[in-house]
Amino acid sequence: MSTVNAKTWPKLTSADEFRFLADLVLKRSEADHTVINCHDQHGGTTRFANSRVVQNVDTRRGTLTVAVAFDRRRGSASTTDFTAGAVQDALDRAERIARVSPEDPEFLPPPEPQVFPTPLTSRPETTAAGPSRRLEYANEAIGQCRIENLQAAGIVSSSVASVGIAASSGLFAQEERTEARFSLTVQAEDATGWSAAAHRSIDHLKIQDRTLSAINKAKRSRDVQELAPGRYRVILEPAAVAGLWSWMLWTLDAKSYDKGTSPFAGQLGRQILDERLTLQNLPDHPDLLGTGFTHEGLPSEDSVWIEKGVLRQLAYDRFTAQQHKIKRIATLEAPCVSASGPAAFKTQELIKRCERAILVTNFWYIRTVNPTDLTLTGMTRDGTFLVEDGQITTAVRNFRFHESPLRVFKQVEAFTEAVEAVTSETGKMLVPAMVLPDFHFSSVTRF
Repeated sequence: MSTVNAKTWPKLTSADEFRFLADLVLKRSEADHTVINCHDQHGGTTRFANSRVVQNVDTRRGTLTVAVAFDRRRGSASTTDFTAGAVQDALDRAERIARVSPEDPEFLPPPEPQVFPTPLTSRPETTAAGPSRRLEYANEAIGQCRIENLQAAGIVSSSVASVGIAASSGLFAQEERTEARFSLTVQAEDATGWSAAAHRSIDHLKIQDRTLSAINKAKRSRDVQELAPGRYRVILEPAAVAGLWSWMLWTLDAKSYDKGTSPFAGQLGRQILDERLTLQNLPDHPDLLGTGFTHEGLPSEDSVWIEKGVLRQLAYDRFTAQQHKIKRIATLEAPCVSASGPAAFKTQELIKRCERAILVTNFWYIRTVNPTDLTLTGMTRDGTFLVEDGQITTAVRNFRFHESPLRVFKQVEAFTEAVEAVTSETGKMLVPAMVLPDFHFSSVTRF
């Protein structure tokens, strides 16, 4: 359901209201197992292009999903209408689907009641933010760009959601989650600069700082030099690091590991990266988008996935975890990559230390070339520069790369402390900027 006027829908579904809806389903369900998921969200987005606001909408969306099982035969149905009649209809449809479905050999009953952590998933300033606040931030970015006679395009968004899960096993969890996002692309003729942020608090987006950073990238990228493709020392800014690491996160699943199709196959407990690198899940970290529970009703907890370069953890679904007799399934919704040892304070310090390198702001359109060794391809974007004798000397034409993060992160020359990194393709992480000694740029792009 979507509406411009949020007053036509009652307040966000509370824990008591979700419990009432769940009890209504559970009392009337004829199935052996029943699970109810709720996602009720109120938020909006302000979009701007060519240094003008082109859209400023407020929306309300709510979905209640009922999943049932008769023995191993499953069915589910959803509704955007939270009235008793509509919820009953969703239950009836789910039961009809389950009765005619084939058995699922990997079906498991819903989890038993759990003890959930309570991270700070909601911030009142984001809940209170509406179209006016978002418009104010958008105009701040646009105004800074107009001063420099540059074009601005991007978004400012904010939302608050009520998320809940309940099951016939007695499982129940509900929490409120806020999220705010900012993304800006600044255009200076054919050159672009970019910056982005995401946070539970809209006050943490740092609009002015990120706008000035994007402006600086665009202005520096006006006059480009074309360099030959080949192997270069690179300084990867946090967004570029996050783009490569995200593909490692997505391929850590235990099922493909067991089949031998994972790029990590046979590497559990072995050194796979530089011994200073550690990957953790930190749902309590104030600058990450941690949650108290997953969509399956499992608790989100601190966990270590890669410890000093050694692979310690895989991503399990409940069925595969049962096969491996794993009782606590680790989650990875709030990833943090850190490096041990002396760290530079900022990327600028990494630049000063390099005699010659390519500085990469961001990677774009990253895709898999060879899943067996996780070779990826993609392009540099929004600020690619040549560093000589400790300073940026010129912008360079964008490159296409062919590389595996499992190779390039085996040797890290220098790094900063972990900071926030957001891209359109990777979500949000905490990662350091890094200097890598050998990175393969396979060709030069035509833009």
